[in-house]
Amino acid sequence: RIDTGVPDGIRCDADGNLWSSAGDGVHCFAPQDGTLLGKVLCPEPVANLTFGGPRRNRLFLTATASLYAVYLCVSGA
Repeated sequence: RIDTGVPDGIRCDADGNLWSSAGDGVHCFAPQDGTLLGKVLCPEPVANLTFGGPRRNRLFLTATASLYAVYLCVSGA
């Protein structure tokens, strides 16, 4: 469940976790039971996201008026 805004873009990481855009950034959920594992907070609503970079460990976020990039400890699937 997204507690802020609505989900729009979703991606999975190499561990099977689900990453979803939200009104306050990006939410990460466990694959087994949908438990919220954490959030990447953003100052504006996020519309879509993707993993990129040579190791696919950089999360790119498209927001209302900006593009953000965050390095993570996980890689995209």
